[in-house]
Amino acid sequence: MRVLPIFSTRYHQKVCRASFASVLAWLLLAVPSTRADAQPHVAPPKEMAPAPSPYPGFWDPKRRPERPDMSRLSQIRFMTETDYPPFNYANQDGHPVGFNVDLARLICDELKITCTIQMRRFDTLVPALNENRGDAVIASLAVNGETRKVMDFTDPYYRVPARFATLKATATPVLKPEQLEGKKIAVVGGSAHEAYLKTLFTEAQPVAYLTADAARDALRRGEVDYAFGDGIALSFWINGTDSEGCCAFAGGPFFESKYFGEGVGIAVKKGNDTVRQALNYALFRLWEKGRFTDLWLRYFPVSPF
Repeated sequence: MRVLPIFSTRYHQKVCRASFASVLAWLLLAVPSTRADAQPHVAPPKEMAPAPSPYPGFWDPKRRPERPDMSRLSQIRFMTETDYPPFNYANQDGHPVGFNVDLARLICDELKITCTIQMRRFDTLVPALNENRGDAVIASLAVNGETRKVMDFTDPYYRVPARFATLKATATPVLKPEQLEGKKIAVVGGSAHEAYLKTLFTEAQPVAYLTADAARDALRRGEVDYAFGDGIALSFWINGTDSEGCCAFAGGPFFESKYFGEGVGIAVKKGNDTVRQALNYALFRLWEKGRFTDLWLRYFPVSPF
């Protein structure tokens, strides 16, 4: 598995591009970058208790879906991206690997259906889907108002939380807003995380950096008290060599969708309910059986949640 800095750099290149008109290529944002003065009003953050388990569970057990009619579904042609580790990328032999690829294979096994997985450049995925060159895109695509204009989505199979990280000596499982009063917090300038921090933690002192790597390095060197950013990228950094074992999560996670997105889903062509419902059923069953959990823990040893 390739981790930081390759993972984090690639990740924030994607999550911080907000131009829908610039081509469908970078339409799909995982975390929209936006200014604080453009944010809608939200209620003050409620401190969440530590996650009871190290993996996400975004399915409601009371809404157990029935197996859909798959008599007209002979195969599913998945498409994914070529270079977005650890979610999807090509191995040394050129074969697709990664979390999304393994999840697609689990879905195929659960549905007892033939599947193929083809790799494409990120900017070609949406056109290929709409031209019927594939049936589903599994490439960590964010579900939001813009992406829904051109595609339909399954239920989210993970979300990207925002997290605080700090030196291990000061890490606490609960972090209240008043504990951040006067504290220096490293954050990427112009990001949704900076906007959220300025709006909801008004007594803190945000320190803006050009990149997430720079913000994390400032924390490691002790120049700031906390770093605030993408929980998945932070989890890889904490568990990687670049952090030098300095840090741990504190408080959170935070999931406000107006800042950090609605989640990540599998995309299908508009109106393709047959495939969408089959995928939703399979995702729920994989979670219910614990197979999704096993997969998640294999790729994320330090939980971003």
